Amino acid sequence: MSAPAPTPADAAARLAARLRFRHLQLLLALEREGSLRGAAQGLNLTQPALSKALAEIEAAFGVPLFERNARGLKPTQRGRIALQGAALLLAQLGQLQQELTTAAPALLLRLGAPPFVAHGYLPPLLARLTTATPPVQVSLLEERVPMLLRALAAGEVDALVSTHPAHLPEDLGAELDFEPLFDADFEVIAPPAHALARSRRVAWKQLARERWVLPGSNSMLRRVLEECFRRAGAVAPMPVVESTSPVTNVELVAQGLGLGAAPAPAAQPAVAQGRVARLRVAPAVPPAPVALITRAGPRNARVDALRAALRRSA
Repeated sequence: MSAPAPTPADAAARLAARLRFRHLQLLLALEREGSLRGAAQGLNLTQPALSKALAEIEAAFGVPLFERNARGLKPTQRGRIALQGAALLLAQLGQLQQELTTAAPALLLRLGAPPFVAHGYLPPLLARLTTATPPVQVSLLEERVPMLLRALAAGEVDALVSTHPAHLPEDLGAELDFEPLFDADFEVIAPPAHALARSRRVAWKQLARERWVLPGSNSMLRRVLEECFRRAGAVAPMPVVESTSPVTNVELVAQGLGLGAAPAPAAQPAVAQGRVARLRVAPAVPPAPVALITRAGPRNARVDALRAALRRSA
C-alpha cells in the first residue's frame, strides 16, 4: 500500500524545520547585491560561508533559486517567487513585533488607499476600527493605485480599499483577491460666479476651453477625465495647477483658479457652503468601482476586522 501524498501542511512543516529567518535575510541580500561577494560583505560573512548557506537554502526548497554567471547571481523564475515570499514573511514578522511591543497590545492593520478614498470614505470606517473590541491600530498609506498594489504584493500593507486598474502591473508576482464595495461618484465643480455654473447642461467641448485644476497626471481620476474629453472629440486641457489632493483641488477651485473635478464627498461641503458650484455635465463623469483588495492566501485576523467594519459601514 503506497504512502499517502504529503499535504501542504506537511511540506510547510518540513520546510520550517530546515529554514531560519536568517536564511530569508540572506536571500534578500543576494538579490540586492547581485553577487556572493557583495552580499557577504554587507552581512559580515565570508564568501564560502554564504555560498554554503545558499546551498542549504536551495536544498531545503528543492529547486535552484539563483543562476550563477560571470556577472554574479540572477534569480531563477522560482527564485523570484521565493524572494517575494521571503520579503513577505519578514514584513509580517516586523508587524508582529510592532503589535506585541505597543503600550496596549492591539492588532495593527496596515491599510492602503488612494487619497480620494482616504479623504472621502475612510474616516467613518477608521472610527469603527479604532473603537472596536479588541481595538485595531491603523497605519494608513495614501498613494497612487499602482504603488499601492506593489506595496500589497510585497507585504508592506495588509489590504487596500481602492479602485483598481483594468490590467494589473505585470511585475506584481502575487495573486490578489477583489471584493467589490461601492461605486465612487465624482463631481465637476466651478467657482460659484463662473458663467457655466448657471448652465442647465454643460458639454465636454465647452469644458475643454476653460482653465482647469486637475489631479496628478498618473491618477485614476485624471485618466477618467481625459477619457471623457476624448470621447467628446475634445483635447483635454493642460492644468493651471496639478495637485494629488482632492481637498486642495476643491479649495483651489473655490479660490477661482479654474474648474476642477473631485470625489463627491470631497466636493459636497464646499457645494453646501456655496463656495463652489456643481456643474451639470453631460455625459457625467463615470463612477469608479472601489473594492477591498487583499493578497490571496490564508485568512488574516487584521483583514477580517476590516471586512467586518466595512460590512457595518455598508
